[in-house]
Amino acid sequence: MKISTKGRYSVRMLLDLAEHKDDGFVALRDVAERQGISKKYLEQIVTLLNRSDILRTNRGNQGGYMLARLPRQYTVGEILRITEGSLIPVSCLEDHPNRCERSGFCKTLSIWQGLGKVIADYLDNITLQDILDNYMSAGADDYCI
Repeated sequence: MKISTKGRYSVRMLLDLAEHKDDGFVALRDVAERQGISKKYLEQIVTLLNRSDILRTNRGNQGGYMLARLPRQYTVGEILRITEGSLIPVSCLEDHPNRCERSGFCKTLSIWQGLGKVIADYLDNITLQDILDNYMSAGADDYCI
């Protein structure tokens, strides 16, 4: 499984909004500048995220984006499912019940199911707030002059 640029940038964008949640609505150009991501690309990501109601938007002079919920209420798993579609490691696990003609006697099926569970459990237990807290506790904003 490989997370696409769209998935990684979505996490970065929402993390940026979480970090600036006290600033009100944040302009996309500001996120783009801080994250080193093209504004055009972020506009595509925003379209995906808006369909999932995880962003609040405001148009006009004070327009921009903000999280619809608290940073602790967003998991990396949720964000990646919106942008990636799925976190499953193999296509035969997409359907429930499993429609693969080999599922009844596949010797490796349990491996892929287990891997899918590990991935989901891991990513569904990391919130945007966890990432921010971890970053801050690592001394990331300690400055030496």
